[in-house]
Amino acid sequence: MSTAGGNEGRHPLFMPLILVGGVIFGFGLGYSHMARPEVVLDFLQFEDFGLLFVMFGGAAVTGLAYVVVPRLFDRAPLTGDGFGRRLKSFDRNVLIGGGIFGVGWGLSGICPGAGYASLGVGNLPILWAIGGMFIGAYAQGVWRSRTAQSDAAAASAD
Repeated sequence: MSTAGGNEGRHPLFMPLILVGGVIFGFGLGYSHMARPEVVLDFLQFEDFGLLFVMFGGAAVTGLAYVVVPRLFDRAPLTGDGFGRRLKSFDRNVLIGGGIFGVGWGLSGICPGAGYASLGVGNLPILWAIGGMFIGAYAQGVWRSRTAQSDAAAASAD
């Protein structure tokens, strides 16, 4: 079975399920007020610890799912893929990118997921931050492709 977007072998409900998961995630962010940058900044300044409970709740549900689901099922229900850990080795670029993301999140109180959810609660000035995220992602893509091209040129010169 081949579908558009490279979803070969996936259940037809796979993409709609991702949409439903995103809507639930966005609703949760909006309901818990975590889509408001001032709440995140209050947490980072040790004034409001509500975000700690939200993060703990999300980590608990995810941890439980990672422990229970592989024991109940042999394969993922909608993809048929086997369950397993996919560890990625970290390199310098990943650490630099993660550091920039963390500093930006800490200074603005806006992470990408909460930024989009913030639109849903009527925070239209957040469009400036979302525009900045797109510009940053584009700049990172250009920088990474140039780095990959220079690494390939150096490897072919050997």
